[in-house]
Amino acid sequence: MVSREQKRAAKQKKLQLLRSITNSHAHDKASIILDASNYIKDLKQRVEKLNQDVATAASFTSQNFPTIRVEEQENDFLIKVFTARNCQGLLVFILEAFEELGLEVLQARVSTSDSFHLEAIATRENKEADDHIDAQVVKQVVLQGIQKWIEVSEQE
Repeated sequence: MVSREQKRAAKQKKLQLLRSITNSHAHDKASIILDASNYIKDLKQRVEKLNQDVATAASFTSQNFPTIRVEEQENDFLIKVFTARNCQGLLVFILEAFEELGLEVLQARVSTSDSFHLEAIATRENKEADDHIDAQVVKQVVLQGIQKWIEVSEQE
């Protein structure tokens, strides 16, 4: 028969294990359990978000996910976005992404009939700013704009 001291020690050991797994700084049993509960809720939210991201990625096969090319040309950027399907509203999200980065569109050609094709020349609005914007930064911002469009499109 297991003594009370052994049961108590086993319970303490399990609480300490739970405390270490959940990165809890609490010392009393109730607080450790509360921290563990919050930790589990956080994990569930992360799993939900990852599942949404996977579903979004799955909805875009490599065939219909937009192709993005950004080239630096002296002080300007040549930005090309193409996808084989018509993406209603995508242009607005890409232009908002340009605006967030502080890019001004100097010239653009857009076709949205059967597919989506954007070819734009953009320049920095504030050329004296210290922050360095290169082609990779512009591409990331365009990708973020596309991701926002995907999220909004899924809600509709």
